[in-house]
Amino acid sequence: MIRIIVKEMMKACASPSRRASTEIAKRLVAMYPNSLQDVIEGDVVGQGYHSLVKQIQARIEKEKRSSSSMIQKRKKGSDDTDEVSPEKRASIQDTYGCIKWDMKFLPVSETSESQQEKQKQMKILSEQTSFSPEEVKTLIKCTYYSQRKAINKGADLQILIEEWPFQEIGMSVHFEELTGVPLKQTFLTSLEKKAKRLLHFLETTCADKSKRVLEAVVKLRMQRGQLKGSSEDVKDMMLLLLSYFDEKEEILLHYVEETCLAREVQMEALPVTPCIIVCGSSCYASRLFMLSVDHKVVNDHITDFISAICLMLGSYYCLNIHYPVKLGSTLEFLQRCFFNINPEKGTKVEKTEKKTLHVNPRVLTLIAELSDHEWRETI
Repeated sequence: MIRIIVKEMMKACASPSRRASTEIAKRLVAMYPNSLQDVIEGDVVGQGYHSLVKQIQARIEKEKRSSSSMIQKRKKGSDDTDEVSPEKRASIQDTYGCIKWDMKFLPVSETSESQQEKQKQMKILSEQTSFSPEEVKTLIKCTYYSQRKAINKGADLQILIEEWPFQEIGMSVHFEELTGVPLKQTFLTSLEKKAKRLLHFLETTCADKSKRVLEAVVKLRMQRGQLKGSSEDVKDMMLLLLSYFDEKEEILLHYVEETCLAREVQMEALPVTPCIIVCGSSCYASRLFMLSVDHKVVNDHITDFISAICLMLGSYYCLNIHYPVKLGSTLEFLQRCFFNINPEKGTKVEKTEKKTLHVNPRVLTLIAELSDHEWRETI
């Protein structure tokens, strides 16, 4: 189908633009959504037509390479590109996926004095051994304006931790205000719908095609079963995703001794981006996790792996941190398919010299392969 479409396109224009490919893909998906739309377990990814655009563009490039080399290249200033100026890109990365990144005005019921008073209450509560979760949620929501102002001005992380104690409940409430997405609830719902099918695909189809994934599957099977009820399927899924995308586990997970305290962690060995510190020889043997950001432990008592994943991803959004390139595909797949943050444009990946697309091509490839696998399973 792609070959026939591109052949017809190139009859009309020797070098079809990306804009033309996008328009054609958009119309095709509108006509045949069940066959062509980018979907994983009923959830549309991005605009739903990016993988079709990718295939059309790839075929056009192949046809152009095999034809005369005299075809003129488009100028960099052409209106047909989707490039964003470097000056705007940083802002796009910060606000990517957010619905309330910055607030111009205080809530009507609030003043600067009331914000400071509620901040003091939060500090007092954070030092208590027991507190009302609902009270903390209310205080976080009421002071969201001041929190965002401090974060967006680039306040030092240590000051943020001291002034705004981001415990697990605080991070979750702030994230929902920022993105409109309930952090842990969304992840749990998505796991229930999608995790088993994704894991089956990675353990079978991907393992058959990739020696790297197969070796990871064998290794993980040997590590399982060390703790009861410890979300082992989720751990398998995360580690196999890293293997599938060939991304660096050490940027996401850092292993320390089981009895290691936060102050004993060797911070120079950690990445500056959010990292889950695993207290144990493996994820499967650990009863405790910590979260570090910018070489600082921001949460030293996370009791389950699912909460650790949620807080890790939430930190990227709440603290305006860009995805590292070496972890970009895994994080974007999680963001789109398991946290339902599906922006049409922009990227959360840190800036590079290369042009970035609206949806990571490697993420689109996995979604397309997974959809094909699901279709074959029903035959």
